[in-house]
Amino acid sequence: MALHLLAGLATVALAFGWLDDAARAKRRREWSRKLLAILGITLQCDADRLPEGCLIVSNHISWVDIFAINALLPAAFISKAEVRNWPAIGWLASRNDTVFLRRGSRGHARIVNAEIAAMMDSGKVVALFPEGTTTDGTHVQHFHAALLQPAINARRPIVPLAISYHNADGSRSLAAAYDGDVSLGQSMMSIAGANSLAVRLQFAPAIDTAEQPERRVVGLRAREAIVSLACPENHVDGAVTGSSVAAKTYSGFSAAGG
Repeated sequence: MALHLLAGLATVALAFGWLDDAARAKRRREWSRKLLAILGITLQCDADRLPEGCLIVSNHISWVDIFAINALLPAAFISKAEVRNWPAIGWLASRNDTVFLRRGSRGHARIVNAEIAAMMDSGKVVALFPEGTTTDGTHVQHFHAALLQPAINARRPIVPLAISYHNADGSRSLAAAYDGDVSLGQSMMSIAGANSLAVRLQFAPAIDTAEQPERRVVGLRAREAIVSLACPENHVDGAVTGSSVAAKTYSGFSAAGG
């Protein structure tokens, strides 16, 4: 793991400046796939090709989520501004299409919204965890819908993504969860001790923001679609149940909110 991280830092430092967007995306995808292999995690996904310039909104369980998405389709993630100043991680994030959001500033939010819209208009995929927290995967928290606005303004499709982790027999696994009082080290040890762990990515049909421009409605529709795929036991006749299970704000590459 340490060698792989060092190799990633070296690649970004020495090669990214000479590579175009497509070549960078390929390197990120390959690096993320190797990371999953090192962790012993199998990626499961049967998605069709996603629309270009879409916004992916997903539930959030683990720090592994980011790399699982990047292993399938490298995306620009939205992160809180403080991450930019973190040693190594902030530097790496800033060179991998991360959009940094300074919360509580409407002026900065407008700038960030314009940056996100420009990325989508150029054909890039942007990914957002609208819960703003991680859970153990057995439920989905309330969505903060403010960051859906750039996609709505730009009339770009919003694609709900359900992430879940499973054992070899298909049952739900909590091994990768990074929630509550679980530390990053404990989470990594839990993953290392798991047997045949798989991360499953399930995409729901894209939401047409031109037809539905109300962000709260879009947020509710996206959350319901995700719950129906990732937590079907919490989805009954179109209604989504809630949960008060403790969650932790993830402060890595892609902690998001709004």
